[in-house]
Amino acid sequence: MDRPINKKRARGRLSPDIIMDAAFEVIEKEGLDGFSTRKLAAVLGCEAMSIYHHFPSKAHLFEALVDRLIASLAIPTQDLPWRERMRMAMQDFRRIGRQHPSFAPFLVTYRMNSPACLAWLDGIIGLFLDAGFDRETAARLFRTTGYYLMGAILDETAGYARGPSATTTVSEEQMARDFPNVAQAGRYFGTGEFDATFTLGVEMLLDDMERLRQAAGSE
Repeated sequence: MDRPINKKRARGRLSPDIIMDAAFEVIEKEGLDGFSTRKLAAVLGCEAMSIYHHFPSKAHLFEALVDRLIASLAIPTQDLPWRERMRMAMQDFRRIGRQHPSFAPFLVTYRMNSPACLAWLDGIIGLFLDAGFDRETAARLFRTTGYYLMGAILDETAGYARGPSATTTVSEEQMARDFPNVAQAGRYFGTGEFDATFTLGVEMLLDDMERLRQAAGSE
């Protein structure tokens, strides 16, 4: 969990960690579109140029934010069953997305090319290799799992979590009358149902991976 900003310290000597703490605060308050170095400097009680001393651009700062989140993820140890390791890795990535809902769209669509991110990606792909998959299958399963995680996190932070998007809505009475399937399914779409839905999807993915492992072992 990110540390609360010490405003008194921030007005003294800045550090990358203090700036990143404040950046997450501003992003969650203002959203990605509303974020600016000016607003960040106001929170920190400094001039924008003081921030640029540590992060030459917004791109450098956002890369550091991604690196910090990814660095908080651990590759599950080999003493655990492969299925549990996969499950833990997926749940862990979802966790950092949900902890920073306004930053999540950037996180999940960011191309992870930095050394910190590449080290984590290397370890995650290694999980698939440890399960006995060949390199092509491991790569494709990694990407498939990424598709699921990206969609789930975007939905849970920027989709259903934010409520209706349409400007033209219908009443509950019309919904029940004209769109009964949607009306009855709707109670499972709320934020309180996210965990159950996510878990179902994870277990479906793991079931199919296990079938692939068994098929490969029988050849």
